[in-house]
Amino acid sequence: MPNQQHIHCSVNNCHYWAQGNMCNANEIMVTSDTIADQLPDKIDAPKANQIQATPVSTCMDSCCKTFVPKGSGNINADGVFKK
Repeated sequence: MPNQQHIHCSVNNCHYWAQGNMCNANEIMVTSDTIADQLPDKIDAPKANQIQATPVSTCMDSCCKTFVPKGSGNINADGVFKK
């Protein structure tokens, strides 16, 4: 049986946030802040193989691109399965 990932997230206004600070997205995309600012919302986990490697120096330079505001109409913008 494969190991199941546990993604912890405290951003409770995200569509994927669940009780206990858990992320319910099937896939997530983490990239550098610089690249995230340049890419449209539709570029997310399903298109990760199309993005160049984005090294950063600290965790402060990274970003979860899968964030979708809870209750927004943008939940289909990134192509990630929504629970």
